[in-house]
Amino acid sequence: MQEHDYPSFLGSEYSPQSLQEAFFYILPVPLEKSVSYGSGTAHGPSAILKASQQLEAWEAGRYAGKKGFYTDLPIDCSRDIETILEEIEAKVAWALKNRAFPLLLGGEHTVSLGALRAFSAFGRGELPGIVQIDAHADLRESYEDNPYSHASVMYRAVADLHYRLVQFGVREFSPEEAETRRIFHVCAYDADELADHGLPDPIVPSDFPQNIYVSFDVDGLDASLMPATGTPSPGGLFWHDARRLLTRLAHERHLVGCDVVELAPQAGLRSADFTAAKLAHLLMALASDNCQEKNTNPGGGMI
Repeated sequence: MQEHDYPSFLGSEYSPQSLQEAFFYILPVPLEKSVSYGSGTAHGPSAILKASQQLEAWEAGRYAGKKGFYTDLPIDCSRDIETILEEIEAKVAWALKNRAFPLLLGGEHTVSLGALRAFSAFGRGELPGIVQIDAHADLRESYEDNPYSHASVMYRAVADLHYRLVQFGVREFSPEEAETRRIFHVCAYDADELADHGLPDPIVPSDFPQNIYVSFDVDGLDASLMPATGTPSPGGLFWHDARRLLTRLAHERHLVGCDVVELAPQAGLRSADFTAAKLAHLLMALASDNCQEKNTNPGGGMI
C-alpha cells in the first residue's frame, strides 16, 4: 500500500501497476541534507505526487500512463548520505533490470548521483550522456566541506563516473566551476546565451551519446514561474522554453531516465507544485515516444 503522503503518480487517472507491468518507475527521494539557502526539499516529492492527482491523463498529446506508472515508497533519508545513495542506486538498478524507465523525484540534487551510479554499473554499452537543466552548474569539487553537496553532484558525475555533460540555463556559477567545465569538456548553453540566440541546432553536440539522462533542477525555470526552490534565480526558462528544449532532446536522442529535483514547496503556492508535477509528466510523455515497449531496455540497447 502507498503511504498517505505518497500517492501513486497520477493515481487519479491511472490505477497503480506493479513494477513488472509498468514501464515507468517513479522513486520519491525526500533528501534534504546539504541545502545552503532556502529549505524544504524534503517535502518536494510528496508535493509533486499530490499535485499530480490534478493533472490530466493527456500531456503534450501523449498518454504516458497507458504504459503504466509504478510509484515506489520513498527512500528513508534519515540515514547517512552514502547509505541513501546506495539504496537509490540499488532501486534504480532494480528498475533497469526490470526494463523500466526510472524517474526520481527529489529532494535535493544529490539524489541524481545514486541514479547515475546505477546506470554506470549497469554495463550495457556506453554511458548515457547527462543533460542538466539548472540555474547552477553544480560543478564544485566540494561545497562547505561536503563532496556530496547538491552543489557538487555534477562534479561527481563527470570526475568520478566519467559522464559527458551538457548544461542548459545556468546563470549562477563560480570561477572554479568554469575551470571544471574546461577540464572535463562540459558543453554549456547558459541562460544569457539562450536568451540572446535561442536553442542550439543540433540541440546537443553531434558526437554526444544517443542515450541521455535528463536531470531537471526546477530552479532552471525562471524564479517568477518557480519561486518554490532553495535559490530561485531570475533569467531562467519559462514553460514553453522548457517544453521546446525537452521536445527537441527527445526527438534527437533517446531518453533513458530522468529526475526532477529541488522543489521546496511553499504553503499556499500550489502553482509551483503543479508545475513540477507537470514537468515530470512531460518528461515521461516524451520518453514514451522513444521507449515503446517493455522489451526495450532503458539502460541502452535491447534485452
